[in-house]
Amino acid sequence: MIKSVHKWEKAVILLLNADGWDLTHTGKGFEHYDAIGYAPEKNGKRAEVVIEFKFRNKYYKEKMLEVYKYDKLIETGRIALYFVNDPKGNYMFWLNNLKDLKVQDMYCPDTTLWTKKKVLKPCYLIDESQASIINLNGFKK
Repeated sequence: MIKSVHKWEKAVILLLNADGWDLTHTGKGFEHYDAIGYAPEKNGKRAEVVIEFKFRNKYYKEKMLEVYKYDKLIETGRIALYFVNDPKGNYMFWLNNLKDLKVQDMYCPDTTLWTKKKVLKPCYLIDESQASIINLNGFKK
């Protein structure tokens, strides 16, 4: 299953790179993010970014992100991005710009390797309206 997720991550990176990004997949390592690189040039500068990808089989209006993962992304000192794909569309959150996130404890798998064991973890629920880029079924919002 991890190989399938890596294929999806690489496909999104390929599409973003075709749109002016300069990203490298890091999914096979032990980093706390799935891609690292640069956003498209703006005002003569390229922002350094890290991206975490999530591919969900179910649609939820609020996108879940573990506090631990959020903290690790922010700690890189780069712009931290969170890309979520679900049956309704694609959402890109610029985490550094989000304010007043509320923590909620949720039962989550104890590891990212799709285990059945669940543990209580602090998470943020981020409303999809806070996404900087939203692509619904192929149409930009």
